[in-house]
Amino acid sequence: MEVSRWSQCYAVFSQMKKNTSIPLLVFLLRDLLHSAAKKSKYSGQSIRAIPIRILTVGKRRSPGVQLLVEEYMEKLGYYCSVEDVHVKSNPKSSSNVKAQIDAEDMVIMQQIRHEDWVVVLDEHGLDVGSEQLADLLGDAGRTGSTRLAFCIGGPYGHGPQLRNRADVTIRLSSMVLNHQIALIVLLEQLYRSWTIIKGQKYHH
Repeated sequence: MEVSRWSQCYAVFSQMKKNTSIPLLVFLLRDLLHSAAKKSKYSGQSIRAIPIRILTVGKRRSPGVQLLVEEYMEKLGYYCSVEDVHVKSNPKSSSNVKAQIDAEDMVIMQQIRHEDWVVVLDEHGLDVGSEQLADLLGDAGRTGSTRLAFCIGGPYGHGPQLRNRADVTIRLSSMVLNHQIALIVLLEQLYRSWTIIKGQKYHH
């Protein structure tokens, strides 16, 4: 993915905070994420579709982002149960960064069950393409877990408890993504992964 395209996306996102250029942000994101779907090892196979829970730490979402989240949640709903959980950043309103991370860490851990298969999103995680993410979905269905939990951290990243709990850590980009952008990219890629598994044409 070209750095210049990401730069464009972030430039538009900064304008979106001023309630401008939301349609352009949507166009750039879709253009940025569009690529030809390839096959995974589960393409054309029947896999166990375990429920997905996405935990995102951050401030209140903008209306434009929420519209995209709802759009992809609806699309994903055709393939599996998906739940969007928004966790307020800095829940204890602390000025200390470590205390903020620890507080967010505690809240996230309360949202994770023992039988969850946990995927942490972090810029230092494993690089995965759309096909590898499709493989991850298929592999998760074979672990015996009852739910797949994706975790997107706050401005200072993930706490030690969650990092230790993670079954796998992946990254959507080598760059640090705003939590709202990361959520949209993740949802789009989860939808794309399911179309790869099902051998279906990707619908924009």
